[in-house]
Amino acid sequence: MIDSDEDETPEGRASHPVTAPAGPRYEATFPALSTEEIDRIRPFGEVLRYPAGAALFETGKPGPGMFVILTGRVAISRRDGLGNVAPVIEQGPGQFLAEVGQLSGQPALVDGHAVGDVETILVPPDGVRRLMVEAAELGEKITHALLLRRTSLIESGAGGPILIGRESSRDMVRLQTFLSRNTWPHTVIDPEADREGLALLVHYRVENPDEPLVVCPDGWILRNPGEADLAKQLGMLDDGRSRKTYDVAIVGCGPAGLAAAVYAASEGLTVVVLDAVAFGGQAGASMRIENYLGFPAGITGQELAANAHVQAQKFGAEILIPTTVNGIDCSRANGLLTLDVDAGPDIEAKAVVVASGAKYRRPDIPGLRRFEGRGVWYWASPIEAKLCTKKEVIVVGGGNSAGQAAVFLARNAGSVRMMVRGKGLAASMSRYLIDRIEATGNITIMVETEITGLTGEPDGDLAGVTWRDRRRGVDGSAAIENVFIFAGADPATGWLRGCGVELDRNGFVVTGTRPPSPTGEPSSPLETAVPGVFAIGDVRSGSVKRVGSAIGEGSQVCSAIHQFLAALDGEDAKPKAAA
Repeated sequence: MIDSDEDETPEGRASHPVTAPAGPRYEATFPALSTEEIDRIRPFGEVLRYPAGAALFETGKPGPGMFVILTGRVAISRRDGLGNVAPVIEQGPGQFLAEVGQLSGQPALVDGHAVGDVETILVPPDGVRRLMVEAAELGEKITHALLLRRTSLIESGAGGPILIGRESSRDMVRLQTFLSRNTWPHTVIDPEADREGLALLVHYRVENPDEPLVVCPDGWILRNPGEADLAKQLGMLDDGRSRKTYDVAIVGCGPAGLAAAVYAASEGLTVVVLDAVAFGGQAGASMRIENYLGFPAGITGQELAANAHVQAQKFGAEILIPTTVNGIDCSRANGLLTLDVDAGPDIEAKAVVVASGAKYRRPDIPGLRRFEGRGVWYWASPIEAKLCTKKEVIVVGGGNSAGQAAVFLARNAGSVRMMVRGKGLAASMSRYLIDRIEATGNITIMVETEITGLTGEPDGDLAGVTWRDRRRGVDGSAAIENVFIFAGADPATGWLRGCGVELDRNGFVVTGTRPPSPTGEPSSPLETAVPGVFAIGDVRSGSVKRVGSAIGEGSQVCSAIHQFLAALDGEDAKPKAAA
């Protein structure tokens, strides 16, 4: 990198020694395959040979799939858009080269070059997916390694873009959040703390450090890009998708949509999932879910969603993020439902599942929008928590999301004020969270209290907050720079207008009202008034707004989809039972 004092390779790029830590995690990340396991893999790929120095895969270029080394060795190195190269590891006979991106043909995040002549089995992405399903034990071994490798890449930032700008700026937080929630490796350089970052801003004539410079792995420079532009440049979003017509299109990639994708794809349906932001939905931003069945120690929403995201891809679901759905044509002029999307051509499907969830509700606070991303947040991730170190913060809301955020932020923040409109927490929060909040010494609960104003410089960050304690009739204020709002959410159903889907008075989707079909088939409890359009999760009127319920509805809807598709194709309805 610029002004680096590190040793350099003959090409003039920084080099670092290879480290090979021993231990269970290393062995799980880079396992060796037995002769029997390699023979099991052979039918899924083809044997290819590479001369010394040849590239098997390169950072930023579409990954061809999984390589199994038969003879020779392959050197893995990481490379960024500034030309810095660092060796990672060498792998030899019996080892395989891939990470989770190869399930869907995403760009490679590292380079792989032959050390001497190399013979491999190349298994393309569809072959990897079939292998995982048909060879369960071997598939489990490979899947575990792929997940650990992506985790290692995220920890090192390998293969991802470099974000250069003031770390606390609105757009830096926006881009970091987008990449983090989509588990994409990246590196952050703050010019206020790193002379190298400052030199780069000067070199590229960036005058405002609040507007990030993004250096992509291929060397392409983006100036404060939108999420869609960044995703396309990185290869996260491929407009050249394998098909344009699907059995099922799922709008929304939260717990409900992911569950529907896993079950539908595992049962042989062609599935596409679309989301405008990230997989996981609102649950993906939760730092700890402790009342979801099967996780007694709790699990982060990000981890739960990331596992489901990989699981859906394992069964062949295509996931397009970020993709905004602008509308739906339910006329079935060509026998299909049509989704109008902002990325690539329209998507046609026999059935559509509405799992678009809800969008964060904005309280009526003067100046609120001005400070969004500049001290006002609607989620609490490690990115925002870092900005609150040893500072006083406010959490608005009395539900589980607010409680989880307060407990999480209290680890770093100097103090946390929880402002609740009601008389207490018992009516809207789980008891275990209330107990934890009460046991956390730096959290103060302020009941019947509302924020009345926000202050700060024009075009600047939040600097102060005023509030009203209605119970005591007392006003208060403090120099607080971060406010986290969890005041409920409104359904994301604007894209359904004009298609015949019925909404209740609050905008949630009404289901179970379709008249019986001409053959006498009754409506599914999850089907809308429009045949073939289903709704699940938070967006559905009357649903229980919990992760477990959303996942349950995601699995339940697949039976109704099978029944609908069978009737649509003129076959006997034979819905498959969810596992």
